[in-house]
Amino acid sequence: MSLNPIKCIGLYVFICFALMSFGFVSVKAQTEEELKQAMVKGLTLFQQQRYIEALPHLELLVKAVPDEPKLRFAYGFCLVAQSKQTDNAELAKQSSVKALEQFKIAKQLGLKDEMNDALIKILSGEGDPQDSQTYSKNPEASKLVAQGENLFAQSKYDEAIAALQKALSIDPNIYQAALSLGDCYVFKKDWANAEKSYQKAITINPNIERAYRYSATPLMRQASEATDTKVRNGFLDQARDRYIEAFITEPYSQMSPRGISQWAEISGAKLGHPKIEFPKIEINESGQVTMARPADKPDYNSEWKTYIATRVNWHKEKFAKTFPNEKQYRHTLQEEAEAIRANLKSAKEQKLSHSGFEILQKLDDEGLLEAFILMAQADDGIAEDHEAFLKNNRPKLRQYVLNYVIHSEK
Repeated sequence: MSLNPIKCIGLYVFICFALMSFGFVSVKAQTEEELKQAMVKGLTLFQQQRYIEALPHLELLVKAVPDEPKLRFAYGFCLVAQSKQTDNAELAKQSSVKALEQFKIAKQLGLKDEMNDALIKILSGEGDPQDSQTYSKNPEASKLVAQGENLFAQSKYDEAIAALQKALSIDPNIYQAALSLGDCYVFKKDWANAEKSYQKAITINPNIERAYRYSATPLMRQASEATDTKVRNGFLDQARDRYIEAFITEPYSQMSPRGISQWAEISGAKLGHPKIEFPKIEINESGQVTMARPADKPDYNSEWKTYIATRVNWHKEKFAKTFPNEKQYRHTLQEEAEAIRANLKSAKEQKLSHSGFEILQKLDDEGLLEAFILMAQADDGIAEDHEAFLKNNRPKLRQYVLNYVIHSEK
């Protein structure tokens, strides 16, 4: 079972207010300052979905304000995360038991939350697979996946594997079954079968980022255990490649960039798109342009004059001609790329010197301009073009990240 971000993230603000109201007067073991620090660190980490790091801070807060149900839920959720990320089977079971206790206390304290109720059922072994989402058109296969998810949550990995394998034997195209099967093997440290399962999930649907990202976990763990530098770097390089695939597959999700960020922290690399200051413009329905010009750059308008003119033309007439089936104008990948190329041509003719233009020209020469736009400059309109571009140009997106986003400090 894959842990999802907590839907009621508003609990961060709620608990902050509650703790300030209580003033920490009920706890003498820690000073007020220590508890304030725990509040800031714990809840910030929780909000960032860094659950294991948040755990010790939330434990202090639960002791400080034992009657706050949402805090109990947050603490329990972090314990579940710990049970899924530890290699110690006994610690995993203890964490699950303790998490169940927290969820039950939260319910007793009046928390009305579907996720809390669902976790109580799952951790108690009472989850009803019939109440779960449909994983397959085959009811029996879908039921088996739900059973496998419940068993995984209880750290019963062998039983979960049996259920998931049976589900895949009935319907071999269940993405979640293959993904969760990989998770089970990770916790058994069976790296070979974990890899096979994640690769099966990728084959089932290569346009979902999770299997790419999850498949990097065994590689990162093997890297951490390697004593030989060459072997360690080999695992890190493989993990990097998986995280890149996750990133380019769903670049606008909150989760896909997390993997490559974690890899960068461990490998010592820096991440960042090329820094190019594009003009901030707004075009109204009549084609009039409003542009924010930096006070210290008097020539800013002229530098981007052709870019702006091209975009105005698209807004007025070219979009409708190019995309006749779309009823409303949107900013497209094709428009942005054409506007940039037109501006680069104009700048070259006028012999304008601009570091941003040099980078853009280099990207275009390498065939990576569209990849840059989709990964670094996309708005809601451009983002709609990502899926089609990914289908036919995955290598370009991958190469852009390798060449321009990852900066080695070695």
